[in-house]
Amino acid sequence: MKAIIPAAGLGTRLRPLTFTRPKPVLRVAGLPIIRHAINTLRAAGITEVGIIVSEFTRAEIQHVLRAVPEGQFTLIEQHEQLGLGHAVMTAREWVGQDDFCVYLGDNLFEFGAAPFVQAFQAQRSAARIALVEVPNPTAFGVAEMNGERIVRLVEKPREPKSNLAVAGLYCFTPEIFKALDGLPPSARGEYEITDAIQRLIDSGADVIGQRVQGWWKDTGRPSDLLEANQLLLEKLESDIQGEVVDSRVSGRVFLAPSARVVNSQIVGPVYVGENVIIENAYVGSFTSIGRGSVIRNAEVEHSVIDAEARIEHLETRLQECLIGVRAEVRGGRKMPRTHKLTVSDASIIELA
Repeated sequence: MKAIIPAAGLGTRLRPLTFTRPKPVLRVAGLPIIRHAINTLRAAGITEVGIIVSEFTRAEIQHVLRAVPEGQFTLIEQHEQLGLGHAVMTAREWVGQDDFCVYLGDNLFEFGAAPFVQAFQAQRSAARIALVEVPNPTAFGVAEMNGERIVRLVEKPREPKSNLAVAGLYCFTPEIFKALDGLPPSARGEYEITDAIQRLIDSGADVIGQRVQGWWKDTGRPSDLLEANQLLLEKLESDIQGEVVDSRVSGRVFLAPSARVVNSQIVGPVYVGENVIIENAYVGSFTSIGRGSVIRNAEVEHSVIDAEARIEHLETRLQECLIGVRAEVRGGRKMPRTHKLTVSDASIIELA
């Protein structure tokens, strides 16, 4: 069985973080989002992965994949971003006659893809779709059910008839490509995978809905990244390999071998990457710090700090912050009581 990860979009809802990098390479809990997707597919027994890329995302995706120790990856160019159905059709030749799943790389599942892949392989149907109950179904593709079978699937309905939303994981036989052939674009000009699945249903094919167990997270907005980081760090196991000098480390903390903590306090769960320096600082729970970053004379918690960032000389704590690659946050003489920031790559912020 193969898998497709769509990764060609611009991630506009995550700007300014995605002005310089595509969404799938943004980090949560120490890894790029797409690495979490690859890991969950691997845990489901899938090693052949086709990644849909664009001219904008190709180079960054390639760079991330170099750090993946094993796996067979094929980058498939999508020259225009015309919806998920179009992305799947782009991979038609690569898929061939194999069964496959489509895993939206910005989605995270507590128990991964394995429950859906295993159920699909045990009871092979034309399609098996992950579904989750949501309070705002108008923002999603919505399924109407008869037992375990989906009888109707509507993309972003104005008046939804259920609260079961499509959760970003689909298992298909190659039959889906026949449903995509000749599919007209939707009102928003995109080729909707939900319309193709409805074609399968209308033809009499079995389309099964399987509810998500545990949590599910779509990381489409900055607040979602922070929540995803927290959910993933909940599973962190303590592994302190780096240098700890005159410091207190408590809770579940991952400290990379080349990281250094001096005269500081860390309260887990916290992820600290390679070559990080934490000096005269406090790092609170649910924080992940990317390689080469420096936190000195500062306090931070509930935040995601990417590689080579610098946070120095602050007299108030940073909380619920997203700090991009090589961004700098420097303290000054005056300050408000708190700061809440979303800082893009290579930014410099003077707090004076």
